[in-house]
Amino acid sequence: MRKLFLLALITTIIISSCKKSTDDFQTIPLSDYYPLQVGKYITYNLDSTVFINFGTKDTVIKYQVKHQVDAQITDNLGRPAYRILRYIRKTAANPWVPDNTFMAVPTGTSIEFIENNMRLIKLASPIRNGFSWKGHRYVDIYGVDMRYLEDWDYTYDSLNTKITLGAIMVDSTLKVAQRDEVLGNPSDPNSYHEINYGAERYAKGIGLVFRNFLHVEYQPPRPGVGAYRQGYGVKLTMIDHN
Repeated sequence: MRKLFLLALITTIIISSCKKSTDDFQTIPLSDYYPLQVGKYITYNLDSTVFINFGTKDTVIKYQVKHQVDAQITDNLGRPAYRILRYIRKTAANPWVPDNTFMAVPTGTSIEFIENNMRLIKLASPIRNGFSWKGHRYVDIYGVDMRYLEDWDYTYDSLNTKITLGAIMVDSTLKVAQRDEVLGNPSDPNSYHEINYGAERYAKGIGLVFRNFLHVEYQPPRPGVGAYRQGYGVKLTMIDHN
């Protein structure tokens, strides 16, 4: 009788533990970190890194951009989606000018973001440290000649952490580590190297509050051709939201 009691107790503990673990994974809906409502906006400082003078010099061009949820629509697969308009200006003294359109698709198990005809999986379930997914699985990397985006593992890191963005303290953020890769030897000016980096932070109840992306390819000098770099960088830092 005692053995049967112990067996029942152990079974109950195991089932309860498994249920609790499963419940923990399901307690954080993606919409907590990626709220989508018509009229919602986030304003950012944008630092755009470009290579000029035939790739011999890099420079950072500064703007302000605003991402605003414009309307609820349907994507080409018939799924509910949201159209997001991007506005841009040089400084706060300049008027906003619309310059791009994005689309966000909450699928229930992921948040897809369509930008420049690329469908990216920005967030995925379950939200927990260490969970990873292929963020670029839908990107035709060869069709758009973006092979550097191949096989990126997006991974949750630093869940429920506070960060400071300028004068703004942001509670309860999570980090999506996307890539931190160096190919070749950047210290050798006579050999090719490539740098790929991507990371984003999302805040509970707000959405994307920080993004840092960099892709650089260095071509060493050849007879008659000097060394040069090509690529681009994007850094978004939230300065306002509603």
